[in-house]
Amino acid sequence: MYMRSWSRVYGEHSVGRRDFVTEFGLWDDRQAAAAEQITAGLDQVDLVRLAFCDPHGLARSKTLTAEAFRNVLRNGMDFSPGPFLFDTGHAVAVDFLGHPGIGVDEIAGAGDFVVVPDPLTFQVMPGAWPRTAWVLGDEFLPGGVRHPLGARDVLRRVCARYADRGLAPVVGLEIEWYLTRRPAGPPGNAGNGFGLQGAAPAVEAMNSGYQFNSDTLYDSVADVADPLALALIALGLPVRSMEHESGPGQLETTFDPMTAMDAADAMLLFRTVVKQTCARRGRHASFMSLPRIDGFDPSGWHLHQSVMDAATGRNVFAGDAGAELSAAGGAYVDGLLARARDLCLLSVPTVNGYRRLDPRHSLAPTRVSSSFEDRSAMVRVLGGGSPHVENRVGEPCANPYLAIAAQLSAGLDGLAGRPEPAAGPAPLVLPRSLAEALEAFRGGRPGALLGEPLAACLTKLKESEAARFAAWCAKERPGDGEVTEWEQREYFEAY
Repeated sequence: MYMRSWSRVYGEHSVGRRDFVTEFGLWDDRQAAAAEQITAGLDQVDLVRLAFCDPHGLARSKTLTAEAFRNVLRNGMDFSPGPFLFDTGHAVAVDFLGHPGIGVDEIAGAGDFVVVPDPLTFQVMPGAWPRTAWVLGDEFLPGGVRHPLGARDVLRRVCARYADRGLAPVVGLEIEWYLTRRPAGPPGNAGNGFGLQGAAPAVEAMNSGYQFNSDTLYDSVADVADPLALALIALGLPVRSMEHESGPGQLETTFDPMTAMDAADAMLLFRTVVKQTCARRGRHASFMSLPRIDGFDPSGWHLHQSVMDAATGRNVFAGDAGAELSAAGGAYVDGLLARARDLCLLSVPTVNGYRRLDPRHSLAPTRVSSSFEDRSAMVRVLGGGSPHVENRVGEPCANPYLAIAAQLSAGLDGLAGRPEPAAGPAPLVLPRSLAEALEAFRGGRPGALLGEPLAACLTKLKESEAARFAAWCAKERPGDGEVTEWEQREYFEAY
């Protein structure tokens, strides 16, 4: 049989910029060595998804043939800046046709940026066919400068500050999420558009819930949760447990401690794989904090934190015998408390996330406080052989790079002896709404952590989201305290 052989005239010039990585010296020796191994094994892969994390914490990707990826690996791949311009409802929040006003000239006209794969994150996904790999990338401007709106680089800079002091942060993930059954029905596209989300997926609860850690309730979701756990382990993620929480079909997944960057990468991959794996089984997984579904309980993201001496591996939070925390551990907690209000937006970035930070939910924090082994406190101090602290504020859909960076930066300010007093009403309480959190964020020093362009961009994105919600409420007049239809449409499927 005759098969036409198509001439590939452009070859390696058809993606990114030739030898972009080499020209600007973008990899270290470990990454270069990993790239050689990837290249040698690409015949064993059919497709590669090149992904990066947008400001909202969502994975954005392009799926490439393995042959195309050979060039992309060293040339990078061009992406549109759309994920930096749209809010959670895909409304244009940054005026890229006029004056963006965020300090990134390249955004004007929606010019491309370049995503460069990080070879250290390359891994083949579970499944027989097609053989698909997934790799995270870092964002760059065409001139080889790191993109000032890249979230991963924010965490990289914070980790470098720790390294300069001979320290290494350690992070443990504890994530609550919902598994539901999705019956056949419309996909929710009716009336959808830019800033106009269609109906949320119609789902059914997996069980009745409210039998905490019930083995029977876990078994009712085990046909999905058990294979999912094995798939996550196959990806090298250090899964520790899958547990049934309080709500109907509410699960909690915990991981062993990791380095900060590994933890953030793992969180992005975990959420992506969970949603995709469940969808393929006729289920819907959501990391929205409190869906608008009867009997559901809020989900949180508890972030466990400690700091090691990089040279000795010693936990610097470990105090003398009988002490809950060392002086360094106490100073770290002081930093978390001092920045609790103005950095709250990075841990709780949605309208819906603030439904959880309510006195009606007894184990969700409302006050800026710390306590030993007290789950009602914002910062829970845990003792034992390796003391650490657990911040209980976060919602499960937060951008992992920004949320973890905010925590580590605040803690490092405490270790350095310079936590600034937190501002707000007394007794000091956490923000109760996205609008309040945004006001506190503006009044802090977000540019010092994020860089001025990302701080300005994130402010515009959240202003757009909050304004659209306020406009909907003014028209529809929902009841006080209830999760609205707007929130369900905005977050339940996207997150």
